[in-house]
Amino acid sequence: MAARLLRTNFIRRPYRFSALNPVGQPTVTASTAVVPEILSFGQQAPEPPVHHPKPNEAHHDIDLSDQARLFASVPTSDLLRSTAVLHAAAIGPMVDLGSWVMSSKLMETALTRDMVLGLVKSTFYDHFCAGEDADAAAQRVRSVYEATGLKGMLVYGVEHADDAASCDDNMHHFLRTIEAAKSLPTSHFSSVVVKITAICPISLLKRVSDLLRWEYKTKNFKLSWKLKSFPVFSDSSPLYHTNSEPEPLTAEEERELEAAHVRIQDICRKCQESNVPLLVDAEDTILQPAIDYMAYSSAILFNADKDRPIVYNTIQAYLRDAGERLHLAVQEAEKENVPMGFKLVRGAYMSSEARLADSLGHKSPVHDTIQNTHDCYNNCMTFLMEKASNGSGFGVVLATHNADSGRLASKKASELNIDKENGKIEFAQLYGMSDALSFGLKRAGFNVSKYMPFGPVETAIPYLVRRAYENRGMMATGATDRHLMRMELKRRLLAGNA
Repeated sequence: MAARLLRTNFIRRPYRFSALNPVGQPTVTASTAVVPEILSFGQQAPEPPVHHPKPNEAHHDIDLSDQARLFASVPTSDLLRSTAVLHAAAIGPMVDLGSWVMSSKLMETALTRDMVLGLVKSTFYDHFCAGEDADAAAQRVRSVYEATGLKGMLVYGVEHADDAASCDDNMHHFLRTIEAAKSLPTSHFSSVVVKITAICPISLLKRVSDLLRWEYKTKNFKLSWKLKSFPVFSDSSPLYHTNSEPEPLTAEEERELEAAHVRIQDICRKCQESNVPLLVDAEDTILQPAIDYMAYSSAILFNADKDRPIVYNTIQAYLRDAGERLHLAVQEAEKENVPMGFKLVRGAYMSSEARLADSLGHKSPVHDTIQNTHDCYNNCMTFLMEKASNGSGFGVVLATHNADSGRLASKKASELNIDKENGKIEFAQLYGMSDALSFGLKRAGFNVSKYMPFGPVETAIPYLVRRAYENRGMMATGATDRHLMRMELKRRLLAGNA
């Protein structure tokens, strides 16, 4: 089968950076209000549709203080639903119970499974996901852009595969995703996203990562199958995952690795032909070396356009070695005259990284404090913005839910006189989250995209669990949006009573 319904290791990964209406009537989140003619329910907000500023009209700072203007394009009914979902996700015991149910034996019984999935589909799935297939997701991207000016990143939501048949099936879904993106106006979307874990078996990625680590630790150890790539380690990289020399790849494993390279190259070639940027998602450090290796070797082959890279790799700033690895990769890319794109995120797997490191008697590879992570993110962000501003072929996607980083980037863009419209620098937030920041950045004149996963509700469960954990608690990711949405709902209620 293409993907398992649930994997217990997914459920244990809560810290990573939706029922559908009938076709033609997409439900919207607070960040994705559709134009009135598409709406089949709900009250249109009293304010006029949001204005998309032209470059010379754009504000020079990010203003999140005027919730009426930020949420002007969101119908009241959708604002109510979004507020309800985010508030439900903020209730810790409810999130814990839901996570337990979705990983319990209740999901093995058809009746209870259908009931659970039906509930998830009509609430969290619709808020955080863009549709059940590529065509539905493309329609959602179109409606989002037409209402708000926010672009879409199309993401086929299957995350892990265990065998060649699953990998082949997932590759065809990724190719279909590129076709769906190509069918949209170029102004509506920014990129598609691929997960190497969906097109290369997890066990093989771990084996390749072990061998790459051992090669870095042992200078006379050579890998005959290794393609040309950029550095994936630095002196501060965690190498404790591999404490003894791994067995070499078997002949069958080498054939599987070659097949995985063919899959990612077919996807890259399709993106290159369609002029659709491809973002490679990140994973745990136990798998990340192999993912970086495949992303960079693909970039060397397909980033031929000196003005705009096709392949982007992801840097997770919560890792201690993130800054060093980024600098080494950029240095090598410049040396080889290869344009490179990077998506910068804070990080995804804090709990699983800490648990694994502790079980092996080592310190977590994640920064000790959240402030250290913020500092690392902002330093990497500044470095990449400077590279992108000097005329080189670098592309930068700043994926952040942090308003302070958004403000810092806006200020830096002004200092560097960066053209906000040329696509070299853009922002991204998850669909259904950090809507106020998305709107604020858009009003400041930046290209802003929503990371929009799609696929059957069964395959989206791990992703939805992570979103729920990110939003739980009063200080969670969605706290600012919840506050601003409540204020806007109160304002509209008072205005309606006046």
